[in-house]
Amino acid sequence: MTIKKGAQVKILIGKDRGKSGEVIEINRRRNLLKVKSINMIKKHTKPTKTNKGGIISKENYIHMSNVVSIDKAKKETKKDASKAKK
Repeated sequence: MTIKKGAQVKILIGKDRGKSGEVIEINRRRNLLKVKSINMIKKHTKPTKTNKGGIISKENYIHMSNVVSIDKAKKETKKDASKAKK
């Protein structure tokens, strides 16, 4: 399954099951990806000269096997529906 940055995906497994979002980052070596507003975690950061610090929320990685491309799923359902009519 080929998923690219910017593609729309739907989450199949986990606490965000059923939600969908846009892919913002991919780690092909570990088969992981980040989806916008999905699998949010709290990160404690120390203050620096440029950063105020504190607790921030950010996306965490999800394994590619736990998502499906929405565009690909729509195409498959259209094909299945056309086969059923014949």
